[in-house]
Amino acid sequence: MKVSGFTFIRNAQNYDYPIVEAIRSILPICDEVVVAVGNSEDDTLELIQSIDDDKVKIIETQWDESLREGGRVLAVETDKAFAAIAKDSDWAFYIQGDEVIHEKYLPAIHKSMQQYLNDKEVDGLLFDYLHFYGSYDYVGASSKWYPHEIRVIRNDPSIYAYLDAQGFRKGNNEKLGVKTVDAFVYHYGWVKPPEAMQRKQETFHKLWHNDRWVDENIEKSPRYNYEKHIRSLHAFKETHPQVMQSRIQAKNWQFDYDLSFNQTSLKDGLKKFLKKTTGFELIRKNYRKI
Repeated sequence: MKVSGFTFIRNAQNYDYPIVEAIRSILPICDEVVVAVGNSEDDTLELIQSIDDDKVKIIETQWDESLREGGRVLAVETDKAFAAIAKDSDWAFYIQGDEVIHEKYLPAIHKSMQQYLNDKEVDGLLFDYLHFYGSYDYVGASSKWYPHEIRVIRNDPSIYAYLDAQGFRKGNNEKLGVKTVDAFVYHYGWVKPPEAMQRKQETFHKLWHNDRWVDENIEKSPRYNYEKHIRSLHAFKETHPQVMQSRIQAKNWQFDYDLSFNQTSLKDGLKKFLKKTTGFELIRKNYRKI
């Protein structure tokens, strides 16, 4: 069984993406990891080149700045990386620039790849998610956070990134058939120095919206106000991936939250009740469980 990892990145330093940690987290079970490095305003290319592992394969890309509807450019860049993986790979492990896999899950992921290797009905593997917010001590608990997504796909040229590359489809907009894997993706997209998070807010939304929308809807500020946008959080009491330890120790901002301030909407309450009593998840699924 051969496994290729793939990802894309741009301006990793300007927006404090843990891309090096993301890549290192999947390297142990990949035969290669293809990184599509977009035209950046910082030293992102040099950062990726500094990863001392022959399994890392870099392709340089140019982002199409005109693709500003629905984050389409993110899917295009994902597809570029996917298309560059080895043709004889069986599986492709997708990781985004702010996602990291804990080493404790690697055996289960590898086992699932082996288990479904010859089951052609299985297009991919579905992961659970932890969305960290504000600091490495809290995870989002409201329904605004997506609970699952596909991160391993079969090396099939009919598969492509869907919408803003959150998930995948194949052929004529067909949902992938997936099996669940006993593993979480640790999503750190909302854990950055407040200055870096604010820079990201003021520029990243331009991948989805025009300049007028951004000017009218994104607050201008030197620092992002994490406290202003909280609905509900949980305390995280477990360990982070080993590759994240240096970054966590270097954290230079303070974020604390009183969990008694959590608010649960009627919608969130209904979703939690249904899942607890029936196991049914009231969410829009970008996949087919088989």
